[in-house]
Amino acid sequence: MRPEKQFLSDDIKGKIDGSKGFLLTRYTKMDPNMASKFRFSLHKTGGDFEIIRKRILMKAAEAAGCPLDRALLEGHIGIIFADEDLLQTAKTVFKFKQENEEILEVIGGRFEGKLYSAKDVEALSKLPSKEEMRAQFLGLLEAVPSQTLSVIEALLTSVAYCLDNKSKT
Repeated sequence: MRPEKQFLSDDIKGKIDGSKGFLLTRYTKMDPNMASKFRFSLHKTGGDFEIIRKRILMKAAEAAGCPLDRALLEGHIGIIFADEDLLQTAKTVFKFKQENEEILEVIGGRFEGKLYSAKDVEALSKLPSKEEMRAQFLGLLEAVPSQTLSVIEALLTSVAYCLDNKSKT
């Protein structure tokens, strides 16, 4: 392998090892303005979109310990590395995919050392974020004492209303 290709392969291997996960995509008809807009939206979530030759991607993935199926890699392939919040990056990708149906297709992904299919990645992207889950959990914890307090308050006010009505008659 030529030195520049080896350097590129080592760089991709380092990104695969250093990221929390990645998504493999197939793209068509993506113009530079759209690609720039997509990259900008990914950078907000800590993601990075790269276009890589299949052979270099295959060698880098194999060197990183996650060999990819060559049959999946048809057409123009892009890889999205998630360095911060993996689910938020996946949500951004699927939002872009929904807005631009014929341009981007998710092939699969790797999270926590395991390869997933496109359907699994889409299911993961529909999960609530960490902040949403925390808010739901706190709401659940707050609901019981709040409802108990409301019942006690209703009982006390109903006694006061009964006494007030009794004194008027």
